[in-house]
Amino acid sequence: MITPNAQFYVRNHFPTPQLDPSSWQLKVGGSVERPLALSLQDLHAMHSETLVVTLECAGNGRSMLRPTVAGEQWGLGAVSTAEWTGIPLLEVLERARISADAREVLFRGADAGSVEGHTEIASFERSLKLDEIRNSSALLAYGMNGAPLPVQHGYPLRLIVPGWYGVASVKWLTAVEVLDAAFSGFFQSERYVYEWQRNGKEVREPVRLQRVRALITEPGRDQDIEPGDVAVRGLAWSGMAPIARVEVSIGEGTWREAQLLGDPSRDRWQEWELIVRLDGPCTTTLRARATDLTGSSQPRQPEWNRLGYGSNAIQDVPLRIR
Repeated sequence: MITPNAQFYVRNHFPTPQLDPSSWQLKVGGSVERPLALSLQDLHAMHSETLVVTLECAGNGRSMLRPTVAGEQWGLGAVSTAEWTGIPLLEVLERARISADAREVLFRGADAGSVEGHTEIASFERSLKLDEIRNSSALLAYGMNGAPLPVQHGYPLRLIVPGWYGVASVKWLTAVEVLDAAFSGFFQSERYVYEWQRNGKEVREPVRLQRVRALITEPGRDQDIEPGDVAVRGLAWSGMAPIARVEVSIGEGTWREAQLLGDPSRDRWQEWELIVRLDGPCTTTLRARATDLTGSSQPRQPEWNRLGYGSNAIQDVPLRIR
């Protein structure tokens, strides 16, 4: 259920910043009555929580889109789960006393660089609406799996937003700015948006919650299997709601419901398994699809969009039965 720190996927847009924890501070300002400058020691002295949260890159599965699109050509490995320890974001915002005109909260990382179509250097910045924050259990995390946050995962502090694609969980956090207007930075309005052509018009929607998905973790792709009863196991998750069911198909056969293991959650993935009978010799394909409690399920084919986000099509796992 938990991914070791060294195996947790990494995705950056800019070089990794090296921050000195002795001088680093988190600045909390903007439309607040009481601006804050919090050291790492200040944060460690505050009430902390630990959450198990699954993070998935919005580009996970991008390599499966046809025609191909630009961007990191992820297969299905850009998803991991960890225990995150830190301070609830709402507690810090309440301490700063948000003004009545506040609409959004901007999160700024220390990583920065050049971006397409702009001459100025851009910081990695994302915002969340206040209602989105209030409806989440967002965490200002300084710990990962019982250890200090590793540098590649945002040391000394990062945001963790359960249920959202990983882009919302800004790393190397240096500033939290409360805004009285909508934010429209590069990674908010020019990237991490779905772009489709529908009825001759371009439709744009922001990348937000993780789409429902099931992965088969065993047996592995192209594995040789002895005939007989085989345990098919995997993981399923959705940022919209807990998983309602996972179904497995052999070849083009009937979908059979798997057993869900553990407690349901929209914050983290859930294990599942099904014992199936495989007779051979032959080649066949296993498929798994998940449905969450909103009724959302996985499409057979990925939904193409220009930037290649949210590709959650049903996974095919070919096998050889001896």
